Amino acid sequence: MGLEAFWSVFDAAGGSDKLRDVAVVGHLSILPAEEILAFEHRFSCLRTAVYRWDVWAAAYLIGGGCSDDRFSDFTAGLVALGRDWYERAAACPDALAEHPAVRAAAGSGDLDVIFDENLNFAACSAYERLAGDTDAFWEDWAAYADARVTTEVEGRGGMGESFDFGDDQQMRRRLPRLAALYLGPGPA
Repeated sequence: MGLEAFWSVFDAAGGSDKLRDVAVVGHLSILPAEEILAFEHRFSCLRTAVYRWDVWAAAYLIGGGCSDDRFSDFTAGLVALGRDWYERAAACPDALAEHPAVRAAAGSGDLDVIFDENLNFAACSAYERLAGDTDAFWEDWAAYADARVTTEVEGRGGMGESFDFGDDQQMRRRLPRLAALYLGPGPA
């Protein structure tokens, strides 16, 4: 599945009146098995690309804390925002302070904005509909992913510099706009 086809799944889901993960599963369910696996591969690569400390810090602010599992949900949610917002956040996580849903969530105390656990399993759910077997996806996915390990170069450059998310001063320095939304005005 090419990049344009991948993002078109999220564009279509964004225009649906269904929950985004449900709409994604519906779209994927009509594709051949190989395309569902290709979707999962692209999804995994994009999530891996934002597996960085600066993005995790943004998730920490937005979610009022962020465990490993929650960060997985956050990276899935970043992809679900669509190409434009994903690329903006990947380039500069602090740009999420401009996203309308993030701004609204900061004011309302919604700690789940962007976090999308169910999207992590969209390809699996679609594959199950197609194959009628819950284990088929995991078996086929393992073979699909293994075949690519030897043919693809890992594009991940590491997590970047680690820092203390509980240190408000560091958070304000590294993510000033998000920190202003979630931590309030800084010291004068």
